Amino acid sequence: MRKIIRIGTRDSELALWQANKVQRMLNELGYETEIVSIKSTGDIILNKPIYELGITGVFTKNLDIALLNNTIDIAVHSMKDVPTVLPEGIIQAAVLKRANYSDIIVLKDTEEFFARKEATIATGSLRRKAMWLNRFPTHTVVDLRGNVNTRLKKLEDNNWDGAIFAAAGLERIGKRPGGAVNLSWMISAPAQGAIMVASLAEDDYIKDACEQLNHYETEVCVTIEREFLHRLEGGCTAPIGAIAYVDEKTQEVNFKGVLLSKDGKKKIEVAKTAPLNKHRYLAQDCADYVINRGGKQLILDDIDVQEESAARVFSTKSLSESQTKLFHNNIASESSDFIKVRSNRIAPKVVKDGIENVIITSKNGVEALLDNFTKEELNFKNIFCVGRRTKKMIQQKIGPVNHTEKNAERLAEYLSKEMKGNSVTYFCSDLRLDTLSKILTENKIEVNEVEAYKTMYSPELVSESIDGMLFYSPSAVNSYLQKNTTDKVAFCIGASTAKEAQKYFEKVEVAQIPTVESVIELVNLHYVQ
Repeated sequence: MRKIIRIGTRDSELALWQANKVQRMLNELGYETEIVSIKSTGDIILNKPIYELGITGVFTKNLDIALLNNTIDIAVHSMKDVPTVLPEGIIQAAVLKRANYSDIIVLKDTEEFFARKEATIATGSLRRKAMWLNRFPTHTVVDLRGNVNTRLKKLEDNNWDGAIFAAAGLERIGKRPGGAVNLSWMISAPAQGAIMVASLAEDDYIKDACEQLNHYETEVCVTIEREFLHRLEGGCTAPIGAIAYVDEKTQEVNFKGVLLSKDGKKKIEVAKTAPLNKHRYLAQDCADYVINRGGKQLILDDIDVQEESAARVFSTKSLSESQTKLFHNNIASESSDFIKVRSNRIAPKVVKDGIENVIITSKNGVEALLDNFTKEELNFKNIFCVGRRTKKMIQQKIGPVNHTEKNAERLAEYLSKEMKGNSVTYFCSDLRLDTLSKILTENKIEVNEVEAYKTMYSPELVSESIDGMLFYSPSAVNSYLQKNTTDKVAFCIGASTAKEAQKYFEKVEVAQIPTVESVIELVNLHYVQ
């Protein structure tokens, strides 16, 4: 039986228009579909400019969560809102043929103000603000947030001369005013005017369906634009524009890019062409051109870190450079490994004859097994695990996973009802919560615990000036407590970690997705709202 494809979308008029377009296209191909509306962070927080929220994927985060939780099958996005690096497990399944990529200004009265020294323009985009001030340095630019209808109403209610919009957004819902002026000199945001469909990497049925929606030339152009943005490490925190298009006569890809200072006083531009299908290094060459002319320094010079109001956080797991850069500019971060892991020797007889039911609750457990045995020696019939990253690692290095849950408690409840057989082998650490074994034992399931690895505390004395701690396991909480106080905010990767932290910390927050990146977003949201 063919499943109904659940199409996830924000609930704004424009987002629903885009979702309905995807729905029509899929229906025409013979697929059954339904639309599921989900609120986004960007829709909820309307009192700050997008670039001040300090998180990537402000309009896509909640749809990512819905995908990973399997409450939707695909997510439909305005592609310019999508981070250049997608969450693990989510892929770009299709890019629809691009619409008008231009920026336009909707006028309050007439365009006479262009010639005036003083005028007031509204936009929530850092790029549009910088480009406008570069061209009209004496004008004033005010912040404008909200969906298309909200912004049009704010323009009507305020004494502004005009407001800047993406042409495609207004045109799609039939709201482009007749007197709107096309800003041909303004280089648009990377992927502006394009609609992207995202799906789970592991869902072949959905990927096959979406592949039929993909427009190759649009995909080529927006990929170049987004790579240019990524190489400049811009995201929402730097004024960066990029546009690529294919010349139908010459079959060449034409690219224009720009980086500006936030006040618009400095600008670095680049323009370059390359034959279609030989454009592999176009984005890299253009980004290098900007960087070599002081682009990185321009971005660094523009970072406005207010030390007196900056929050300070400490991660109990060492963070990579790319992860550290995800913190909001006003948040200073430090990190160190509060937990160290060492694999134990596991007797060959444990796995010699194969095991019917196996539980693995962490990547450390997978690595410990592989330190002792080859893939062929691990002849497990049924594997149950906690966490999608653990699942992915097991599938890559050991074999298929029968079932996975977000935490040990939910896995134990599932196994108590669904598992065939009355015993299970649990490859665990010497330091662990008793939740899983306790629930299974209470439900008459024998648990054979095999200590596959040791978890060793490696606490560090944290400065009193630290405002928040990032925890990724209950063991990390206990390691921290050996040397430190609990007068800070505890940001936790999941429910089990949060449950342990709540025993000691007054303020505990838990990420909706069990990833380091999601914990960092949680920190950003806490300190910038």
